[in-house]
Amino acid sequence: MSHAAVATGKPASFQPNRWLLLWFCLVGSTIVLMIARDWWPWAFEYPRDREMPLAAWISGFMKWLVNDLDFALFTFKDLTRFFAWLVEQPYILVKSLLSTGFMRGQGSDAVQVFPRISWVAVLAGVVLLGLYARGWKLALLAGGCFAYLVVFGQWDSAMVTLSSIIIAVPIGVVGGMLLGILAHRSPAFRMVLIPILDLMQTVPVFAYLVPVLLLFGFSPVSAMIATIVYAMPPMVRVTLLALEEVGTEVIEAGTMAGCSRLQILWKVKLPSAKRSLMVGVNQVVMLSLNMVIIASMIGAGGLGFDVLSALRRLKIGEGIEAGVAITLLAIALDRLSQAYANRPHDSRSLQGRNWLQRHPHAFAFAGIVGVTWFVGIWLPGLNAFPEAWQITTGAFWGDLVRYVNVNFFDELEAFKNFLLLNVMIPFKRFLLSLPWITVVAAVGLAGWQLGGWRLGALTASLAAFVAVVGLWDKAMVTLYLCGLSVIIASLIGIPIGILAARNDRLHQVVSVIIDTLQTLPSFVYLMPVVMLFRVGDFAAMLAVIAYAITPVIRYTDHGIRQISPALIEASVQSGCTRGQLLRKVQIPLALPHIMLGINQTIMMALSMLVITALVGTRELGQEVYIALTKADTGRGIVAGVCVAFIAIISDRLIGAWAARRKREYGLE
Repeated sequence: MSHAAVATGKPASFQPNRWLLLWFCLVGSTIVLMIARDWWPWAFEYPRDREMPLAAWISGFMKWLVNDLDFALFTFKDLTRFFAWLVEQPYILVKSLLSTGFMRGQGSDAVQVFPRISWVAVLAGVVLLGLYARGWKLALLAGGCFAYLVVFGQWDSAMVTLSSIIIAVPIGVVGGMLLGILAHRSPAFRMVLIPILDLMQTVPVFAYLVPVLLLFGFSPVSAMIATIVYAMPPMVRVTLLALEEVGTEVIEAGTMAGCSRLQILWKVKLPSAKRSLMVGVNQVVMLSLNMVIIASMIGAGGLGFDVLSALRRLKIGEGIEAGVAITLLAIALDRLSQAYANRPHDSRSLQGRNWLQRHPHAFAFAGIVGVTWFVGIWLPGLNAFPEAWQITTGAFWGDLVRYVNVNFFDELEAFKNFLLLNVMIPFKRFLLSLPWITVVAAVGLAGWQLGGWRLGALTASLAAFVAVVGLWDKAMVTLYLCGLSVIIASLIGIPIGILAARNDRLHQVVSVIIDTLQTLPSFVYLMPVVMLFRVGDFAAMLAVIAYAITPVIRYTDHGIRQISPALIEASVQSGCTRGQLLRKVQIPLALPHIMLGINQTIMMALSMLVITALVGTRELGQEVYIALTKADTGRGIVAGVCVAFIAIISDRLIGAWAARRKREYGLE
């Protein structure tokens, strides 16, 4: 390897046959080790006496924090409980307004002294907000989403969920903006923060719950704090990116006007970056809603608890209705926040007007709230939608699953057994039989070849960490389930993406379907597969495929569509048939995008695998889930970090390969 390559960490300038020789030696070493397994048992199972007791260290540290850390005037536990109390007060206020009404007393002795805001008023408020942000189309969409909550009996749970979102989102947005601003102003802080953000966005969500549970207790507030921690990283990244993209001419104009460094930030950069910052706000909203089911495991009620309860009781209809309610709530909040972010604000047209003229929608909402509160005294249906008018599809879904089980049981069982016996179990045994030392070497060699010695050292170190902490076998089971799910998702998704890219009408249909799939809560995918195939690896794999297939379809479609029309026209004029155009031009040029889609599919598959631990899988996700049930912080964090390291290895290798392909094709 040349001195320049060593200095820059770029891929070595080996000839292809040299890389081939290295891979041949590695494969040969693996075969020799597997033949002489009894001579080198340490190469297959990392010695237990040399495992790093990282989980015990972390658990011990957490116990010390909670039980022993004392600041003289108060303990660390007092500090966390005080912070939880601060978050709880606005939550109680919002929940009283939207869900419970204002109560006096505790428990069964509680008496309502003032009713909640009527469902009619909230529905009207959503419609008015849609009118203000964009117009009648958005108003009808948002109103229709909230009308579903009323008609299908999801209103009470939805308002509990919305109450937590209303509190968690502002805290996540403000916290993320402050961290982004600090990272923007301090390069040293940024260097520390970025790897932490990478880890936070790849560690499974369950891993957040264990330390939060210990620090803040079992309560809705703990669930909100876990939601804030989970949803904050995108806001940090968006803030950092938005501030860096502010034009130098804008900053120079502020400097020439006499602004100090602080004034440049608050009066120039942040206002200029407002539209980009609203993208971050939108991401915080969506991630907060994505968290509601998992947060229900540590005390959050609402729609998330309804879905989780339905899954435990295998009530597919109830689970689907609650899951659709979360989806529609997410769609409404997503469209409203995006429309508000893009709404033009013309302050000059409002000059000389009074408050009522400037804010007619707010005045109308206040009037509707007052009228419905007053009229609701005589018409209870305004405060709570009558149960007799509510509809449900629960029986339909239950009957449908029973019909499929009764009439197609033999076919489903044969399909399941064929894949289990001929594909899944052999692949699982093969991965578990590999020596960990050569797998680590293979990961390092792949990183070295694709991105240079630094990437090779990083990927090998992350893989070795999994062995050193004693979770290698669990990681291989995770890799087997994730790998098979991604392969099958790619075999299904890539052809769909190709067809959608070549047919505009199909593209529109596919876009609507995958947009809907991406907003469905991950738990919703578990119920039908468990009821059809029972618990186990096969049911988990099907749920992962259904949840993770959307990115590979979307990126394949986008990758083919972004190819230059001039290049397509030149290929057609040179005599390419439609099939040759696809095989020799479109797919090769779109391959970097397709691989990035597969990379995103891997990320989603890993996040879903942690959730499939609920249906009996025995991999790293199960470790995280067991840690949650036992409140074992160290065990949960270490297993979560191992999942994150698998995700980071995949991301770095595929990213390096895609970057190389783009350079080869002159796409960057």
